[in-house]
Amino acid sequence: MTTDPRAFLPGRPTLSPFTLNLLVSLWLLALTNGTFWGHLFRIFDGRPLTALVFAGAVWALILLVISLLAVRRAQKPVLVALLLIAGVTSYYVDKLGVVVDREMIQNAMTTTFAESRHLITPAFLGHVALYGGLPALLVLWVRVRRATVWRGIGGWVMVTAGAAGMVVGLLFTDMKAYSTVLRADKELMGSVQPLAPMAGALRYAKMMFKSTQIVVQPTGTDARKGPYLAAAEKPVLMVIVAGETARAANWSLGGYGRETNPDLAARDILYYSQATSCGTATATSLPCMFSPLTKADYSYEGGLSHENLLDVLAHAGFKVEWWDNNTGHKDVAARLPSRTMTAADGAEFCQPECIDGVFLKDLAEKAATITEDTVIVLHQIGSHGPSYWLRYPAEREIFQPACHTPELTECTTEEIVNAYDNTIAYTDHFLGQVIDLLDAQDRVVPAMFYASDHGESLGEGGLYLHGAPDFLAPDTQTHVPMVLWMSERFRASLALDAACLADRAEQPVSHDNMFSTVLGLLDVTTTARDAVLDLAGPCRTGASG
Repeated sequence: MTTDPRAFLPGRPTLSPFTLNLLVSLWLLALTNGTFWGHLFRIFDGRPLTALVFAGAVWALILLVISLLAVRRAQKPVLVALLLIAGVTSYYVDKLGVVVDREMIQNAMTTTFAESRHLITPAFLGHVALYGGLPALLVLWVRVRRATVWRGIGGWVMVTAGAAGMVVGLLFTDMKAYSTVLRADKELMGSVQPLAPMAGALRYAKMMFKSTQIVVQPTGTDARKGPYLAAAEKPVLMVIVAGETARAANWSLGGYGRETNPDLAARDILYYSQATSCGTATATSLPCMFSPLTKADYSYEGGLSHENLLDVLAHAGFKVEWWDNNTGHKDVAARLPSRTMTAADGAEFCQPECIDGVFLKDLAEKAATITEDTVIVLHQIGSHGPSYWLRYPAEREIFQPACHTPELTECTTEEIVNAYDNTIAYTDHFLGQVIDLLDAQDRVVPAMFYASDHGESLGEGGLYLHGAPDFLAPDTQTHVPMVLWMSERFRASLALDAACLADRAEQPVSHDNMFSTVLGLLDVTTTARDAVLDLAGPCRTGASG
């Protein structure tokens, strides 16, 4: 009698390579593409047969990709990788409505563990285990019956050619309808797992390879202090607050029904109510904000190949520093001093992640000691989700009940909005504190410029968070708040007409304006400054005081 325990286990099934590929492709299309199926039947509403034929073409495309990659001994590793990729991405696509494209992958690659860990929830792990891990284990468990080399090559050619033929043949059954959909409804193919993230990863890799060959071109090396800046009796201090994930829709300064901006409303500020962002994610918007390039001209490679606003200010003789409470400066301060805020800068603001109050003590000390014209950038954590409740002190939870989990689908819309509005109210309070400490320091000529990098979706239309591609991005992700505060001595020293600036604040503006406007506010003369985009230059009158 045998004592081998394997004798009591069911036998492992043996499949041909084609059968295994076929089963995996069916699993991927049927069970990891809920968003794709939703888009498909919405677009082909009332035409179920047309929809199913298109789905057949997508299935054949998945099989074609598998056939090209999963060759002989590489078959199981490739299939396991595809299943795990689809398990991960389908969760964020189906549950949060995100699109996993090149920009989203770039954002993920440049984030920190402290930020990304909030996205790894029990629900996420369960989803990945069920839709990625379980079928991956089954792939590893089954045996694959290998043919001889030549028969294997012949079978591979037949399957690959057949899958390619099916893609073309099925699409040609109604090419006019399908070609129209492919051009007009990019979200359809953008939701196919795992093909969409694979395409995004290839585009990201291509972009990063090209960036390794970039030589930075100097910008604004002719920058000089203008007559008003040069004549200022005290050092000029401009604080640029790079906001995070604040959407204009929830700012009471712009008409939101809740009082989320009482501190700023009580101060003499300009609010740009029609400001739009360069992108919908930090990895794009942050460097674009500081770039001399407009949104229409900006690209990752283009941004890296040009010096930016901070470099030009340094050329003009400003001392420039970057202080970070987020995921880094994204190469904006690559040639300048930078620091990351920690509990050592304000332990009461770090539990353990730091909220933006951590800037205040060092900023007050800096303002009291500077002896030269200075620009300091404060990169906020702001309203970054999904853990909104961690972005403000517990005692400032004004709007209740608030969502206290990163698993947003477990909260009601009211709880999500309450938590988010608390982050906006805290940013308002923080900006008010920055203004007050600057204004109280009479040894400097201070001003503050604030702009959020992008907005946020809070469940509208099934979308959460941010990072939607341009063709899909709602207004809530691109309409952002922008604020300017100038002390009376700043306006007087730099000869700025407050009424003129207020009038221009009522006009549509964007991140395109930031580069030239900051230079204009500070009276920096350079050929890099674009007079058309400068909101301040035309409002300079004559010296006073």
